[in-house]
Amino acid sequence: MVCLGNICRSPLAEGILKSKLDSNKYLVDSAGTGHWHIGNKPDQRSIEVANNHGLNINNQRGRQFSQKDFQEFDYIFVMDNSNKDNVLSLAQNDEDKQKVHLILDEIFPNENVDVPDPYYGGDQGFENVYQMLDQACNEIANRL
Repeated sequence: MVCLGNICRSPLAEGILKSKLDSNKYLVDSAGTGHWHIGNKPDQRSIEVANNHGLNINNQRGRQFSQKDFQEFDYIFVMDNSNKDNVLSLAQNDEDKQKVHLILDEIFPNENVDVPDPYYGGDQGFENVYQMLDQACNEIANRL
């Protein structure tokens, strides 16, 4: 799960998908394309909306996406087209590129819909993002 700073959208997506999959069979992680929040907890509003839905993402820490993630993960879900471009710029081959998907393509196939960044919005923006990601993660979990 990849967003810009790894403090709002991708930590929620990580927590949501983890809650839907067997942790003995699947590794779910998140990262940001930027470096600003390495080592930081998710945004408090993401923590709160996750808590409101029975998920604890408080122990997650921000990290930056790197080329090694292409070797470690079978799927790389990005939150928006800008993140997709940033991740694809690190791909070394077609196999790497084929792993990268817009997460909302799971519920809006081929529409290139971005998960809005709730950082500068109000609390409702975080809830809206949660709902979108929950729907998308249902589709991912069902497929896996």
